[in-house]
Amino acid sequence: MSLVPVVDPLACSAHGDCAVVAPAVFRVDDTAVVVGSGPRDLVLAAAEACPAVAISVFDDATGRQVYP
Repeated sequence: MSLVPVVDPLACSAHGDCAVVAPAVFRVDDTAVVVGSGPRDLVLAAAEACPAVAISVFDDATGRQVYP
């Protein structure tokens, strides 16, 4: 199952934790931006590391939200 992260730019405070955990998936400018993909566990870990809970994660096949 492939996961798709989505950043809520209004909730993002640009802490950068997501980019530290998954630099191939996220870049942080004024807010976090999805720039790639990565393994399921890495995408979830990056989303969970966000102190603002600004990253939602969806199952690519079903569209179901799996985090938060």
